[in-house]
Amino acid sequence: MSAMEIKRIDPQGRIVIPRSWREKWGNEVIIVELEDRLEILPKKKPNLSKFFDILELEVKSEDLEKELLEGI
Repeated sequence: MSAMEIKRIDPQGRIVIPRSWREKWGNEVIIVELEDRLEILPKKKPNLSKFFDILELEVKSEDLEKELLEGI
């Protein structure tokens, strides 16, 4: 289901995005200028795990110990 809102741009150039949309999509957006329109897209953190099957990591033991002790 699609939704549409007609909004005015205020004197500072701002548009208010409905609260329900912000709750669903987040508080950051990307605005794309196309030839005949503007598109507002949610800025989401990419799910990088879908690009990798496994991740190998090299950690020096003294660095790991230091980080673990800082958290205590």
